[in-house]
Amino acid sequence: AKDYGNARDFAASLGLVPRQYSTGGKSKLLGISKRGDKSLRRLLVQCARVIMQNAPRGKSAMAAWTMALMQRRHSNIVACALANKLARVVWAVLAKGGE
Repeated sequence: AKDYGNARDFAASLGLVPRQYSTGGKSKLLGISKRGDKSLRRLLVQCARVIMQNAPRGKSAMAAWTMALMQRRHSNIVACALANKLARVVWAVLAKGGE
């Protein structure tokens, strides 16, 4: 995890960060790439789908965030956003030595 400068770089190496196109001060986020570790990306997306299924019964901040996002976006977009968030949490735990 210390090979990456920040959590976004780690998530980008897995292919979970949307491609950014910006010009003239306006930035537009495009779709995610399919580059990076396919098996790890697949596991993170599967974990995200499990969290989405259990979010209505959950009391955590992650469950509340997921429920709010599921009301606004399509389930595939929510799964990708949640997998990206999980990848960033994984990087933070590994880089900072937490549990």
